[in-house]
Amino acid sequence: MKQITPYLNFSGNAREALDYYKEIFEGEILGIQTYAEADFPTPPEADDRIIHAQFKKDDLFFMVSDTFPGNSVEIGNHISLTIELENEAEIQKIYERLIQKGTVIMELQDTFWGAKFAKVKDSFGMIWDLNYTQS
Repeated sequence: MKQITPYLNFSGNAREALDYYKEIFEGEILGIQTYAEADFPTPPEADDRIIHAQFKKDDLFFMVSDTFPGNSVEIGNHISLTIELENEAEIQKIYERLIQKGTVIMELQDTFWGAKFAKVKDSFGMIWDLNYTQS
């Protein structure tokens, strides 16, 4: 495994939160992508929402997105932990272990951002985003 990264979820105000964190931590916002810019089918009301962004200040790093319209942010789904994995065998092994007692939120699959990805809630309620960037 390469690293673990917090992923913060918001209900349509991710851009406002990023601006706030930029001011507080004096960091930089990296690579904002909206739902409209992604190769992902979305309703028009999602166009301006952030599907993915990154924040960095020295060793502080986290990722941010808005929920899909109609989904709410609640305690338990407002943050997930993203694990960057080294290879396909590793992501497959971790995925299979997590789903044994967990709940699949998003099946392990190839994505439009060039990665193999899955989202799983474990038996303790923690949400894990598994990501392997394919080369």
